[in-house]
Amino acid sequence: MKAQLFIVDDDANTLASLSRAFRLAGHDATVCDNPIKALEMIKAEKYDVIFSDVVMPAMNGLELLEKIKAAGVTTPVVMMSGQAHIEMAVKATQLGALDFLEKPISTDKLLLTVQNALQLERLKQENQQLRQQLGSGGIVFTGEKMRKLMAQVERVAASETRVCILGETGTGKELIARTIHDKSPRHAGPYVTLNCAAVPAELIESELFGHEKGSFTGAASRHIGKFEQATDGTLFLDEIGDMPLAMQAKLLRVLEQGEVERIGGDKPTKVNVRVVVATHRQLEEQVKQGNFRQDLFHRIFVFPIVLPPLRERQEDIPALAAHFAAQIVKQNSWKEITFTPEALQALQAHSWPGNIRELRNVVERLLLFAEGDTVTPATVQAALPSQAVAVGGMAFSGTGTLAERVEQVERQMIVEEIKRHNQNITNTAKALGLERSHLYKKCQQLGIDLKEIRKE
Repeated sequence: MKAQLFIVDDDANTLASLSRAFRLAGHDATVCDNPIKALEMIKAEKYDVIFSDVVMPAMNGLELLEKIKAAGVTTPVVMMSGQAHIEMAVKATQLGALDFLEKPISTDKLLLTVQNALQLERLKQENQQLRQQLGSGGIVFTGEKMRKLMAQVERVAASETRVCILGETGTGKELIARTIHDKSPRHAGPYVTLNCAAVPAELIESELFGHEKGSFTGAASRHIGKFEQATDGTLFLDEIGDMPLAMQAKLLRVLEQGEVERIGGDKPTKVNVRVVVATHRQLEEQVKQGNFRQDLFHRIFVFPIVLPPLRERQEDIPALAAHFAAQIVKQNSWKEITFTPEALQALQAHSWPGNIRELRNVVERLLLFAEGDTVTPATVQAALPSQAVAVGGMAFSGTGTLAERVEQVERQMIVEEIKRHNQNITNTAKALGLERSHLYKKCQQLGIDLKEIRKE
């Protein structure tokens, strides 16, 4: 991909060599030897990546970077210096630099930096598009497996067929049920839900069918049950596999006759309700074990929809992560944060026992852990401690809060990686999926003394 690059440096030889290297690689390079003039050019023109020296007369590179950000320019800025030290790199990162390169800079490193910057900008644009397309709700997917499943949802939603949604906890069964209602002819009617596992056995009949005043101790007034509340709409019974057997018989009668009778009532009430059920249990096994009525099973198991666990739809994880990130950023008024391709690959490699619900929680944790405006593989390792402790075969037993334990894991992981690469910071940063400047900053935050490591 051809890029429009801008280079500011007071050294004519540096400008000539860098611009030549970029042009030979197929990029366009604009050069400037005056930082004050450069600032005006950057405000006036659109560039894909800006490269700036640090030590310059009239205005140093860090001051220029600060003024670029203050002007609202979002172009990635890469700082360069032949007099680099950790404090300088940290300061540049804090001001918003994408990377910090030490002179002399190899052509391969220059071109890799451009490639990474362009890729990051592309990810930002894709994330923005996803946020615009997905909004704050809806079912998020990009893969073929969910596309086929959603085609089934569309088809069955238009009918009155009873639907049984199956899937592990956290796979989004309630969201599918709501979608079925919203796309059905009953969409203008009420959508009522009841989690059968969350209601005590002695109260579930009252919750479903209602009760009359004085029908039992504590019944101080008439209560309209879920079936009556859902008349002309949809009733979603979640975790129906946990419904008591005695209640299953009464539910079967309602489904067969289309009428309910309140506890303490003397006459049935007709109800016109579409029932959609869901469970994480294997209902066939529940029937065999005598925990679920076979006749009720056949009543509700007319059109099964089986939601795949997240580990079987890894292709959807980037879109889901972007979707949740957009929601969380909006809710908290945080700055926008993007995911590097390597970070997304790390998320896709996780087994996700808690499925989409777990992913949403991890994304929120990632946004809190992220350094700058990017989630990296190291951020993912920090947010998923079970992965971090496995790095390099380390055994870890931490104490303290989650945040304190995560810091301990990060510190140990980085120190071990530095030692493994013979104190070569560039190779260590590459192995951890970090920019060199970000690794310096992380070491400073975690209290890692590079000089002490070199003495060991």
